This record gives sequence, C-alpha cells and structure tokens, in this order.
Amino acid sequence: MTKLSVNINKIATLRNARGANNPNVVLVAQDAERFGAEGITVHPRPDERHIRYQDVLDLAEVVTTEFNIEGYPDKRYMELVKKVKPAQATLVPDPPDAITSNTGWDTITHQSMLKDIVAELKESGCRVSIFINPQAKYFEPAQLTGTDRVELYTEPYASHYLIDREKAVAPYVEVAQIAKELGLGLNAGHDLDLQNLAFLKHKIPFLDEVSIGHALVCDALYYGLENTIQMYRRRLEENS
Repeated sequence: MTKLSVNINKIATLRNARGANNPNVVLVAQDAERFGAEGITVHPRPDERHIRYQDVLDLAEVVTTEFNIEGYPDKRYMELVKKVKPAQATLVPDPPDAITSNTGWDTITHQSMLKDIVAELKESGCRVSIFINPQAKYFEPAQLTGTDRVELYTEPYASHYLIDREKAVAPYVEVAQIAKELGLGLNAGHDLDLQNLAFLKHKIPFLDEVSIGHALVCDALYYGLENTIQMYRRRLEENS
C-alpha cells in the first residue's frame, strides 16, 4: 500500500497571514491523521514563511504516524532533524529564496556531499530520502550515497498529464524500475492531485509514499479536510 503523507505547509501559510494561531497547525496535523493520513510532511524554510521551526518541535510531540521533514541540508536543518529524529528526512536542493521545490538533486555532482549528509542523518535514526528528477543517470549515484529512498519530482508529470498522460508518465515508470532494481524505496511528490494521482499509482504500483500538500489543501476548501483525505486515499487504493 502506498502511504499518503499530508504536507501542512499551506496550513501554516494561512495561519501566518493573520499573525495569530488560526488555523492551528498542530491540531490540523492531528485531525489529518485521524481522518486517514498516514504521515505528516513539513518543509521549514529559513525565512519561516510557512512552517516555523517551533512548529516542527511542537509537531514532533504529537505526530503518531510518519513525520517527514523536508529541507535543504544546511546547518539549521541538520540540527533540527537530529533533535527531532523524524521517521524520514527528505533532502531537497532548494535555495533559501525558492517559492517551492522545482528540481531534484544532481546526484552526480553532489554525490560526495550527499553521502556525508545521509550518513550523518542515518546515525540519528532517520530514514533518508533524496528528491530526484526522473532521469536514469541520477539513480545509481543516488544509491551510492547510501540513501534509503528517492522521491520522484512529479511536476513535469503533472504538467503534461492532460496533454498525453502515457507520455508524461513514461520516464517515471522507467526510473521507478531502476530504483527498484537498485533496492531504493520510492516516494513521489509535487503537483499530484485527485486528477493525476491514480494513474501514477497504477503505472508504479510499488510506490511507498506520496507527499501532497497544495492540491489537497485547495480541495479541502470545497470538500472538507476529512472527505478530501479519504478521496486521496481512495485514489491510491483504486489499483491496489
């Protein structure tokens, strides 16, 4: 079964717009788990424009499913992850001013750096995942870093899904098989939604986890959070 990890960054964005504590990100995370989420994802950025570092500490006290902390592995991120010891640390190559993650790691150029970081995080007891583009050349170098999983950057798939979904998914099917042969666990995330999620899962049935935030929160405005989470769960279960 593919697990659904709910990214609650956008909940924090909404809270921060008014400067108080409504919506309460800790309560939303707890509700999301109660409604069927099998993981909670956060991506604290240096400017704290959505999830704050204190949020991560507060969430660590209450999350009972898999807690996943995404981020660029600078000193503050590494210290935070080693303190919290989440189930998973997902490494992304975002510069500090990035609006959202928009590419995966060049695991060829950065293999040595990533190898050291992965080893340091695994010593803390975290499973490690590396955000990666759907290009075959990056997968063996990723495996050589010692990472447990890779997370497929799915924005290109989502962007081309309505044009030609078979063509859009083809490179992901190819690299997913490579990851499987290399013994890498497989996550996916970015711009996945109710429209394109089931087809991706159908084509890659052995996905371990999808991380979804923006689309899920937008859908919750219409369908409600509980119903929305169940809708996403059903998309993942349709082809199981």
